[in-house]
Amino acid sequence: MIRVQRIFAHIGPNPILRDVSLNADPGQIVAVIGANGAGKTSLLRAISGLLPVDSGQIEFNGQSIAKRPAHVLSRMGLVHIPQGRQIIPGLSVLDNMMIGANNAGISSHDAQTLLKQQWERFPILHQRQHIQGTALSGGEQQMLAVARGLMMRPQVLMLDEPSLGLAPQIVKLIMQTLKQLASQGLAIILVEQVAMLALEYADHAIVLRNGECVLHGTGQELLKSKDLVNSYLG
Repeated sequence: MIRVQRIFAHIGPNPILRDVSLNADPGQIVAVIGANGAGKTSLLRAISGLLPVDSGQIEFNGQSIAKRPAHVLSRMGLVHIPQGRQIIPGLSVLDNMMIGANNAGISSHDAQTLLKQQWERFPILHQRQHIQGTALSGGEQQMLAVARGLMMRPQVLMLDEPSLGLAPQIVKLIMQTLKQLASQGLAIILVEQVAMLALEYADHAIVLRNGECVLHGTGQELLKSKDLVNSYLG
């Protein structure tokens, strides 16, 4: 579904991604881990059309997408939930969610079906649908960000640091939700600073350091790697 092949990218004069490859198929959670500044967020931005690539290939369902803008990719089913959640101030929970459907060109009828699914997935959002999204707790805002992304009917869902600043029980709920979505055929690319958390749920993972992929394998293989933290995540 997603094929990233040997991409290079820079910001200003600085190389930020160097010869990075990644594959994500339906039903898989692929984790991208590494220390701060390793290039994790830049990789997501490159895939979603927010960071131009200098060379290499990015394919989605067999089509080259490296030159396509972000709004086109989101309508194709490639949805990026950025770090910070970006809940829109002044809008209710419901309106924030409907913006996701509207941006993806979802019909009103289909949007109502998707909305019902999200209310069932996140009952607290249903209860609080008429309050401002920014009035929610941090964990509820992360649920809203995920729900809004799902309102775009993605085939690939990319998340940047979904556990950031959340209580452990909320993190567990979010991760279990992602696991359930993957079991239903969604491809998920997960960037996480908490490496062991990501690897616990990941089918496959890559480790970035200074913009390069230095290690890859299944989540369980990397969990068992004795020198993973000392060598690559310190």
